[in-house]
Amino acid sequence: MRVIAGSARSIPLKAPMGDHTRPTTDRIKETLFNMIQGEIPGCSFLDLFAGAGGIGIEALSRGAAWCVFVENDKAAIDCLTENLEKTKLGGKTSVLKQDTFVALTNLEYKYTFDVIFMDPPYDQNMERRVLEYLTMSQMIDEDSLIIFEASLDTDISYLEDLGYELVKEKRYKTNKHVFVRRNKR
Repeated sequence: MRVIAGSARSIPLKAPMGDHTRPTTDRIKETLFNMIQGEIPGCSFLDLFAGAGGIGIEALSRGAAWCVFVENDKAAIDCLTENLEKTKLGGKTSVLKQDTFVALTNLEYKYTFDVIFMDPPYDQNMERRVLEYLTMSQMIDEDSLIIFEASLDTDISYLEDLGYELVKEKRYKTNKHVFVRRNKR
């Protein structure tokens, strides 16, 4: 795992041992950032279920103004901290070692995010719970892009009912990225 492009290009990133996190492969990360490259420069980025921080660090390396990382696993936080030091991107970040839903409540009314990325545990409906929370949140507006990673068979038919518009869905061999925005009111 490494930073693909930008100011920290080619710097290797550390990932925690075990199966508590699933670091996004370099190939998938590159595909993802090719799709959102116009959203990144100068953006405020929220990386939920951040793991070792590979996605948020990539965003910072490519010009995001700042990033908030939310992760609850100590081993992942240790790797994330080390990765931020290695890439010298820590000055543009806030790292919250908290449950995602506690963090969302704590971030409310303090920040507005241009891009939110989440890679929750698969098949536990965590992405739906986050989207339900964000439905009425002040952290996003109609221009905010929300991306979540999920297993291929994750049902997303509820998006319209929650007030979201499916922008695109990118399927890979074993998972997918889903891109949504809040419907214009």
